[in-house]
Amino acid sequence: MTKDDSRPLDDDPLATQADIPAAVGLLTRLPIRVDTDAAVKRGARSAWAWPLVGVIPAGLGALVGFAALGLGLPALWAAVAVLVAQVMITGAMHEDGLADTADGLWGGITQTRRLEIMKDSRIGAYGVIALALSLGLRASALAVILPSEGAFWALLVVGIVSRMPMVALMFALPNARDTGLSQSVGRVPQNTLTLAMGCTLLAALILTPYALVALFIWVGLSMVILAIIARQKIGGQTGDILGASQQVAEISALAVFATLLT
Repeated sequence: MTKDDSRPLDDDPLATQADIPAAVGLLTRLPIRVDTDAAVKRGARSAWAWPLVGVIPAGLGALVGFAALGLGLPALWAAVAVLVAQVMITGAMHEDGLADTADGLWGGITQTRRLEIMKDSRIGAYGVIALALSLGLRASALAVILPSEGAFWALLVVGIVSRMPMVALMFALPNARDTGLSQSVGRVPQNTLTLAMGCTLLAALILTPYALVALFIWVGLSMVILAIIARQKIGGQTGDILGASQQVAEISALAVFATLLT
């Protein structure tokens, strides 16, 4: 299979009941039973459910944050509790992608070397800085959002919207390498992207209509910038790039709500 190949999905339905468990099993560390054969067969077509999975870490993290506030902890400590809960639920897979992306894109001179660095499990200075900035910015925004009215719905939307760029980048960019998670599931087809976008838009429209335009401007802008950089530096996307896109989108969405809810 070449970088630009996609799986033969023409005979598959647009969505199946196995897609959501497969997405939960992929994007979280929750002990959920997954039909592995069905998940492998579906490949990238099940990616429409990725944004929906964001409800799990976002919702559980929000409950932890509200519990911390109820115990009298400061808003910043409650925000840190939210991040700890989310990292435990996702296994820090998105944070890991962000760190590897920062190390690879800015630590290597050639495309080959950048990909080698991104594959290395060790973390470098760029990765540490990226993680520190991500955690700091997210905690600061959460500290503003958590005490606000409508915080729970805002955090649910952040969880959903921040995972939409992963689907979009898998559709828009070729795989940068011939191995890895991103390559193994294939390219996202057009109708899968459309379904994912439809679910994301509907959730944002229902739960936080006041933030819809700002969310898609800033999250969309952050996604486009990352896509351009990834295409120029490594020729496409990898699993690490997808994880980084979630982190960047989450920061953008949290910034929107921190501004609108004050």
